[in-house]
Amino acid sequence: MRILIAEDDPVSRRLIQKTLERDGYEVIVVDNGRLAVEKLCVGDGPRIALLDWVMPELDGPAVCREVRRNKQQSYVYLMLLTSKEAKEDVIAGLESGADDYLTKPFNSEEMKARLRAGLRILDLEDRLIEAREDMRFRATHDPLTSLWNRGVILELLERELIRSHREQVSTAILLGDLDHFKKVNDTCGHLAGDEVLRETARRLTSSVRSYDFVGRYGGEEFLIVLSNCNPSFGFARAEEIRKAISQRPILTPVGPLSITISLGLLQSHEWGMRPAGVLLREVDAALYAAKEAGRDCVKLARPAEAVAEHVPPIRQPARQQS
Repeated sequence: MRILIAEDDPVSRRLIQKTLERDGYEVIVVDNGRLAVEKLCVGDGPRIALLDWVMPELDGPAVCREVRRNKQQSYVYLMLLTSKEAKEDVIAGLESGADDYLTKPFNSEEMKARLRAGLRILDLEDRLIEAREDMRFRATHDPLTSLWNRGVILELLERELIRSHREQVSTAILLGDLDHFKKVNDTCGHLAGDEVLRETARRLTSSVRSYDFVGRYGGEEFLIVLSNCNPSFGFARAEEIRKAISQRPILTPVGPLSITISLGLLQSHEWGMRPAGVLLREVDAALYAAKEAGRDCVKLARPAEAVAEHVPPIRQPARQQS
């Protein structure tokens, strides 16, 4: 653990540094409050600091206030060191944002014990953040494939369509369905089917750019949103994605399985400002056409083939036959 010491007295600074280094800390030392703020307010700065109350440029309480105003960093545990003993001084120090207060001259064992208490608080914060991020991931991602879940991918699609219309660019929408997936589950078992879905997700993700979106639409169906996709290359991009699935077998607990995918493709610039639900119905029709054409191919949705905009709600993605 890195710890910062901000102390303008060189003798005290050296004594504290040696004590903490013997206890296994990686120590960073500065001799004024402004340098302390600069060191503590960077993204990978020290998470714990000992601050002398009286320092050049910024005193200890001022450093605490500056650090607490910086909301971008992880929590920093701040301990003030001072010879001030009056209750009003203690209150002022704690209200400035300090977590603890140590009066000079102090016992080195007491200082180390207080720092260990600070480390426990930081560890608790880290675990709370980890739990929060895990909950956020579970709420937005499919548990099997770790792709965006249905709700999130639909929301991302709607945002992307609005953006592309505003910027007069095209968004490519691909709806893919694994061919004969029901047969995989029935003949090879659900463990093999799960591995097929996971590997498909990995290949889809690796086939798109970092700012594109891939989500599990439902069952063995995947929704892919290609942002700012040049219409001249939309079909070629879809073909690359199709080949990423079909060109090599997927390894499963029962051995390698050859898997293919059928894809419907729609390019938003051809459709104007239509609702996402309408476009999804059209790309779904293109996917159905790919299935009818023998599977393992891409079919493009054309506006001339579109139905009226006032259509029933989007169908549920599950199919009896894949």
